Amino acid sequence: MLALMTSEPEQQIGVGTPDAFQRLWTPHRMAYIQGENKPTGPGADDGCPFCAIPARSDEDGLVIARGEKVYAVLNLYPYNGGHLMVVPYRHVADYTELDLPETAELAEFTKRAMTALRTASGAHGFNIGLNQGSAAGAGIAAHLHQHVVPRWGGDTNFMPVVGHTRVLPQLLADTRKMLADAWPSQP
Repeated sequence: MLALMTSEPEQQIGVGTPDAFQRLWTPHRMAYIQGENKPTGPGADDGCPFCAIPARSDEDGLVIARGEKVYAVLNLYPYNGGHLMVVPYRHVADYTELDLPETAELAEFTKRAMTALRTASGAHGFNIGLNQGSAAGAGIAAHLHQHVVPRWGGDTNFMPVVGHTRVLPQLLADTRKMLADAWPSQP
């Protein structure tokens, strides 16, 4: 619970030394921190969530769009509202392992993701990238996935910098529907 600002720092038992900061709790992030839903090994049968998602409904899997070789899915632990990933169906770890049709559809879906995010939320810019290997920051290094993170002018504020917290103004299910509705059809 976020307390109203007062002249006195809020006294909270068990949260460390009292200070002038209010707390915005994000307990859903603990699942990510503790590694929930991370694969137990490098294979597709080792609990890979990116291999399991396509078997779910679009709503349950947070799938925005499906292609022949790749699909677009919302990130469960987003950096910004609308943060999605383009994922090949085939369980491959490295970009160089993609064949030409997979590479082409991954690129096309990235373009369509940008179009959908601009249409649905007026994104001003994007961070787009692949984290190749755990040393490069890949949370699930065994299955390639490209991040598409929408950005807006002035979207960097005190919350991530000081509070180490992201504020997301919309539920993931609502964001999924908004982007699925805005997803452009085949060119």
